[in-house]
Amino acid sequence: MKKLTQFLMMSVAMLFATAAFSQSTVRGKIMDADMNAPLPGANVVEKGTTNGTTTNFDGEFVLTTQSNSGSLVISYVGFGSKTITFSGSQDVGTINLLTDNSLDEVVIVGSGLIDLADDRKTPIAVSTIRASEIQAKVGTNDVTATLVNTPSVYVAGQASGFGDSRISVRGFEQDNTAFLLNGQPINGMEDGKMYWSNWSGMSDIASAIQIQRGLGSSKLAISSVGGTVNFVTKATDKREGGFIQAGVANNNYVKTTVGYSSGMTETGWGVSAMLTHWQGDGYNNGTFGEGQNYFVSVGYKANDNHNFNFLITGAPQQHDQNFSKSIETYLERGRKFNDNYGFYNGEYLTERTNYYHKPVANLNWDWDINDNSRLSSVLYASWGRGGGTGNYGRSSGRVRDAETGLIDFDAIAANNATKGEGSFGNSAYLLRASANNHNWYGFVSNFETELSENLTLNAGLDLRTYYGTHYRQVVNFIGLDSWKEDVNLRGADHQRNSANNVIRIIDQSNSINPWNATFNTAAEDQRINYDYSERINYGGAFTQVEYATDAFSAFFQGSVSSQNHERYDRYDYVAQYKDAEKVNNVGYNLKTGGSFLLNEDNSIYVNAGYYSRQPYHDNIYLNFTNQVNPLTQNEKILGLEAGYAFKSAYFTANLNAYRTSWKDRVTSSSRVLSRDTEIGGTTIPSGTQVFTTNEGVEQLHQGLELDFVAKPTSKLDIKGFASFGNWEYVGDAVTTTRDDNRVVLDIEAEDVDGGKVGDAAQFTVGLGLDYEILERFSIDADYRMYDKLYSNVGAVKDNVELPSYDIMDAGISYKMLLGKEKTNSLNLRLNVNNVFGEVYLSELRTAYAAEAGDDTYKGINVRNQGYFGYLRTWNFSLRYNF
Repeated sequence: MKKLTQFLMMSVAMLFATAAFSQSTVRGKIMDADMNAPLPGANVVEKGTTNGTTTNFDGEFVLTTQSNSGSLVISYVGFGSKTITFSGSQDVGTINLLTDNSLDEVVIVGSGLIDLADDRKTPIAVSTIRASEIQAKVGTNDVTATLVNTPSVYVAGQASGFGDSRISVRGFEQDNTAFLLNGQPINGMEDGKMYWSNWSGMSDIASAIQIQRGLGSSKLAISSVGGTVNFVTKATDKREGGFIQAGVANNNYVKTTVGYSSGMTETGWGVSAMLTHWQGDGYNNGTFGEGQNYFVSVGYKANDNHNFNFLITGAPQQHDQNFSKSIETYLERGRKFNDNYGFYNGEYLTERTNYYHKPVANLNWDWDINDNSRLSSVLYASWGRGGGTGNYGRSSGRVRDAETGLIDFDAIAANNATKGEGSFGNSAYLLRASANNHNWYGFVSNFETELSENLTLNAGLDLRTYYGTHYRQVVNFIGLDSWKEDVNLRGADHQRNSANNVIRIIDQSNSINPWNATFNTAAEDQRINYDYSERINYGGAFTQVEYATDAFSAFFQGSVSSQNHERYDRYDYVAQYKDAEKVNNVGYNLKTGGSFLLNEDNSIYVNAGYYSRQPYHDNIYLNFTNQVNPLTQNEKILGLEAGYAFKSAYFTANLNAYRTSWKDRVTSSSRVLSRDTEIGGTTIPSGTQVFTTNEGVEQLHQGLELDFVAKPTSKLDIKGFASFGNWEYVGDAVTTTRDDNRVVLDIEAEDVDGGKVGDAAQFTVGLGLDYEILERFSIDADYRMYDKLYSNVGAVKDNVELPSYDIMDAGISYKMLLGKEKTNSLNLRLNVNNVFGEVYLSELRTAYAAEAGDDTYKGINVRNQGYFGYLRTWNFSLRYNF
């Protein structure tokens, strides 16, 4: 019996020992391959069992397996799963997952140029939106709408028409935020502005968008005051496949997209292509739009060290526009009222259409020189063609229907018929287009090398050359046979002289179809009002040194740039004075910072930067003449930032503080006069578009930002943000007012100290929920509240504060797996924006105070002009992936 007992005890011990020996501990890290960022909450399951775990917020996992060898299945919502093998206890290292939409599985090129936050150890204020969220939530909106659920970001201008939105970051307008496409700068070279109608296809081709608020991590020789927005586009897919997508929305909006990829072949070649068509009536009256988007990417992996990718994309479009009007007009005629259109011979006709086609091509080359060094370069080009239409000639010749308020083009044609052949300007009326064409070529290159285990060096070049041409052309004579212009040309003193008188006869009209405008331009003798060009050459060099250990990091960035400007005026000057004086400006950037890891979950950082930024081209030459502005100087920006980050397995939060001082800057705004108005002693008629420029302006922006992500269960994601800003003007400003023909109407100095910066809400708060009800079936909702929003009127002492408002957006998603192998899928998505139909003013462009006896709307003087925001809208899409 004793021996039997010993035998049983030994057997049990051996069984336990065998079980213990058969187990192993496997650890690793799960990353988003596109963004090179950790994937918190990714599922790790031992194949054939229910044994599993999830990754923490750093994407790391540790799993005790039930057997000594086998396979792990890695999965994450919105990404393709991956199976890896293990044998014994081991660290399987970094596992990269790719997004599961066919054109989202990209081979990232130019990775040394695309300045993602993870490229630098030192933390910054950053938010990232991935392709799955972009495709789900953008709907009929511009791509800017995907950024609304981030701190210190405000999007306005949507009510003007498709592609007319504007984005502000930390209270700075978009000409003061740097926008990059796969490492190439895309802000306008002349004025720094972004026209989102030129990028209407961005939501289709972006694999991710990362917004870096404030100083950011960009290494380029650019001076971004508000922040940096990186658009990372799709490149060439690794596998063969494609998709077909169709969408519908309110106001007769329809959109169809098809895409296909050959996959990467054994010889290293691959091609991906996509084509989109969209059209819709627009939310407001008279804002119809339509366009296309095309995308072709050709990739070639020559060997393990060399990777090439050629990409060309474009989004030809045209859309009718709505201008801001007085609240009084909206209350009388409805919030969707637009008076820019009417009827001519029974057919719809509008004064205001934006049309443009801007093909963009780039060639990326990534060279892994050795284990420690690599070179990334991009050679790029863009060719913009198009413009915007408007009225020209006698403004009082615009006849409106008294009952509807719309333009009576038949009455205008009848009036034109009385003018006879070859009518002089100011005696008749026609429709013109302001053409803005350009050719832009550039080269960006970045060399990166690891000097030691802890020290990394980056150095590179940013070279650009830009040639733009601007003129006006006739698009509709409205019954006239021709148009005659009598022009007194400018001489050496830049003043008009009757001795230099010329008469021009224009008898050709031009198409505003964006495809036609791409290949056809008006002859120089058929251009009206103005015709000039500018060349801008830019060269910059940049460097970055970073030292990083497990607990501490520090960096220094520096850049210097030279910008050369030339202007050529063919319309207003006699031949010998058509070339303006050349102007050259030098600027520089300095940034430094450091971070410290307090423990595994807590870290802090401090960054500082100083920019000396050259003035934009449009501010160098006075009043759109060849006269050089002697007062222009480099703008001076000082930025200070500090932050705290907390990370745990189920919750992460970031708190950022910033202070940005901006001196010697220029701001501008515009409005359309709703009544005859005296400006500078002259009465300007109703309907005139007036531009206001503030020079010598100083701004001080201070604030706090909080964002967090919580994952209390595997089915529920909670996101939230809040931003508290105090953005004010400092000192005095000089204000210049011009009309639509760029004639100076008035110049005055004004005390603006303490005036509130407008066009962006200084207090915002948001909360978002995403809950998976059933497998592949989820609902989500995003709530946002905006307060401390002021009129967009440039620098003024006493600005008007708009009423606060809040919005709720919601959506439903379902993914159906198809095919024998379940490799195909059908994705269904429904969005409802502004679910509760909140009525709100999204922006104002005047600042008339409400005084005793004035009619008001929610406390706002009804004379103020602006836009109401959208009420409830919806969109629905189907996407079949194969």
